[in-house]
Amino acid sequence: MRHGKKVNHLGRQKGHREAMLSNMAVSLIMHKKINTTVAKAKALRKFVEPIITRAKEDSTHTRRLAFSYLQSKEAIKELFSSVAVKVGERPGGYTRILKTGFRAGDAAEMCFIELVDFNENMLGAEKKKSTRRRSKKKASTEAKVEVPATEEVIAPEAPAIEDVEAVAVAEGVESANTEVKAKEETAPEVEQQKDADQEEKKEDEK
Repeated sequence: MRHGKKVNHLGRQKGHREAMLSNMAVSLIMHKKINTTVAKAKALRKFVEPIITRAKEDSTHTRRLAFSYLQSKEAIKELFSSVAVKVGERPGGYTRILKTGFRAGDAAEMCFIELVDFNENMLGAEKKKSTRRRSKKKASTEAKVEVPATEEVIAPEAPAIEDVEAVAVAEGVESANTEVKAKEETAPEVEQQKDADQEEKKEDEK
């Protein structure tokens, strides 16, 4: 049982473990993101974050302390030039662990450990979220503002094409009906005139 044992030895002796964490810290500072197991990432976070905190104060003493842990001049230059400038206003929490699944060989849980302020995608998402927030005071004042009513002139709607065709058909039917009625009304008068003409012809022949 591991009751009260807060240090994960990672199956290594002290010298091997410190050398491994030092190399991993150098890789994290230089590349800003590395892929490793979750257990090593948690141990690395405890190792590298105090070093980054000391790097906020650029002095000979802090540089020598950082070099005693990292043993790399290039990493020290990168730490005090770019990393310390980025994390200057952040009060801790410089790293983020993103789990990626399990390794195929031994099923070890894998992850990415990265410096928070160097992931542009995450920073862009945080900025977008912050711009969408609205205060309750603004929403209440906008709700109270009354818009004056304006008189609207409603233009007559133009008849649809189908309606126009229906009207035209109806008008044609009505005109045809009126012509038939007129013919029916004039038909008996024409017949009477024909009869009268025939009678006059017969009288003349006699």
